[in-house]
Amino acid sequence: MKLAGVQAARYFAKPEPERMGLLIFGADAMRVALRRQEVIAALIGPEGEAEMRLTRIPAADLRKDGAALLDAVKAVGFFPGPRVAFVEDATDTLAPTIKAAVDDWRPGDAQIIVTAGSLTAKSALRKIFEPHSNAYAIGIYDDPPSREEIEDTLKKAGLHQIGAEAMTDLMALAKALDPGDFRQTVEKIALYKFNDPTPLAPADVVACTPATIEAEVDDVLNIVAEGRAGELGPMMRRIEGQGVQPVALAIAALRHFRGLHFAASDPGGPGAGLQRMRPPVFGPRRDRMQRQAQAWGMFRLEDALKLLIETDLTLRSASRAPQMAVMERALIRLAMMARR
Repeated sequence: MKLAGVQAARYFAKPEPERMGLLIFGADAMRVALRRQEVIAALIGPEGEAEMRLTRIPAADLRKDGAALLDAVKAVGFFPGPRVAFVEDATDTLAPTIKAAVDDWRPGDAQIIVTAGSLTAKSALRKIFEPHSNAYAIGIYDDPPSREEIEDTLKKAGLHQIGAEAMTDLMALAKALDPGDFRQTVEKIALYKFNDPTPLAPADVVACTPATIEAEVDDVLNIVAEGRAGELGPMMRRIEGQGVQPVALAIAALRHFRGLHFAASDPGGPGAGLQRMRPPVFGPRRDRMQRQAQAWGMFRLEDALKLLIETDLTLRSASRAPQMAVMERALIRLAMMARR
């Protein structure tokens, strides 16, 4: 039987121990592994592996010993409780071996859980599990997690008080990060909020989100976008002393102003545009970029992008002009444009 969407997510969180087995397949090995860990933990509990109620069988080992799976399914454990025989990274070549164990399965035997990579609709493994009346097959795809899945991840991390704006930011973050990275970020947020009874706020999400560019470079770009030309010189000396290269600064400036242009040109306004940006922009930084986009406007931002592209081409050309001086001159011009 096939499961998908909300039904699949609910089954992973609360699997049925009386089922014969489960096939989890998908192109993203990390997503498959996370779901496999979740369902096995829910079946055998936190002490299941220590109590030897989990038997791991790599696909390579099963090819060498075809009876290993059936032996694990029929084995009687030393400790009471549900048992799992887990076959990792199976392929269709193992379908006859797995089918033999499935056909010989009886109530009370260990549940058979199989993980695999991407499988076609005609896959031999899928044909074992999908038509079976007492088994499930679940495909894991690259679709972003649903709100229900995100809320479940937050609850497992001990986060229950979530502000509406923070939830919006977390949903955007879940779409931008790999599942493993998102879970690590949520765990980091949970540690950050340990013993803090106040609801999670956008600033908390920002504090724990993986940084995309150096904070000092971000400060320079904000100075430029807000027209604070008098503050630019000291900041330029600071990032130059830290080894930031002019080309890297040009790339960061282009990224920032393209984001502002994307926001300013959105029919729904800068706020709506920033919500659609990838990677997402969070909390105070989002509010700041929204103000910058509104102050510049779409047409002046187009002029700013032209200047930055010309500067980038100059930096990559055979020009003998000092590169940091060229970049600083362009940023000063942009800061002056912002004040008009």
